[in-house]
Amino acid sequence: MTTIDDLDPEDAKLATLARAARARIDAKEGAAVRDTDGRTYAAATVELPSLSVTAMQAAVISAVSSGAEGIEAAVIVGEFPGVETASSSAVRDLSADAPIYVVDPAGTVVERLP
Repeated sequence: MTTIDDLDPEDAKLATLARAARARIDAKEGAAVRDTDGRTYAAATVELPSLSVTAMQAAVISAVSSGAEGIEAAVIVGEFPGVETASSSAVRDLSADAPIYVVDPAGTVVERLP
């Protein structure tokens, strides 16, 4: 069983940021991305009557709106039957091969999407 402690320190930092974003508002998911300049962005799921955005989409939106041109790595934290296509697609729009780590709330890495 792989935990966030087994990840590269920079990827483990993303997991910590994603967990904190999720916990801050008791959201369904938290996510964090690192751009190709090394900057990090974290966000939680947004579910409003007029707007729904996955945590990963929100993190990517934050990165892009700050000038990011690519993603080095991404982490999504939550209770998963699977990662929503919208979440992985948001990362893939900026990077075809950045790892996407799927982590449960306890810190266990459930999956690494290529």
